[in-house]
Amino acid sequence: MKNGLHLDESVLSKAELTSAALVANRAFFDDPFFRFLSPNDRLRERGLTIFFRANLIHLGEGARVVTVRSTADAIQGVAAWLPTDRYPQSIRTQIAQVPGTLRALYRRPRSLMDGNKYLAQISKTHPKEPHWYLYLLVADPSIQRSGVGTMLLEQGLAHADEEGVGSYLETQKEDNLGYYRRFGYELRDTLRPVKEGPPIFTMWRRPR
Repeated sequence: MKNGLHLDESVLSKAELTSAALVANRAFFDDPFFRFLSPNDRLRERGLTIFFRANLIHLGEGARVVTVRSTADAIQGVAAWLPTDRYPQSIRTQIAQVPGTLRALYRRPRSLMDGNKYLAQISKTHPKEPHWYLYLLVADPSIQRSGVGTMLLEQGLAHADEEGVGSYLETQKEDNLGYYRRFGYELRDTLRPVKEGPPIFTMWRRPR
């Protein structure tokens, strides 16, 4: 336990999935990638919750979702990992994610086209060697810099190190590169699938 916060690996209930999606919504509300896809604040706020909830529900077999909770058991941070050999997700899982993505972005069809370009490039450059994929890492903005991200990262990376495999992630914020370097990640690629859109940075961490 740290600062009254604790890790929880229990399966999330429907209500907890919504709470986790709301944390992700607040964390990514000003993210350049999601602002590009959905410039309207009201539509983006609605769409992000739908998008993250759908993705957390349909992560696929073997995926791991870990939360950080307060003493009152409120979710303050979320990490979603795809362990070794769980990427790419099964076709069934990918299809299950589609309705949520459509509901999140259907009011701006251009977003769907641009989003697909990003997804195609991300998939193409994803490493083939064994690794743990950090699918999602968020902390509620109200308690950022309180160690939530560190708790979640160290927990997942310990599993990757135990297996002797690397870890991989993507981030849309250049400011995050320094943060992830603290945990051993290094910049691998800078993707620009859409000319007028923001870049996506990919990072790789060797096992320790």
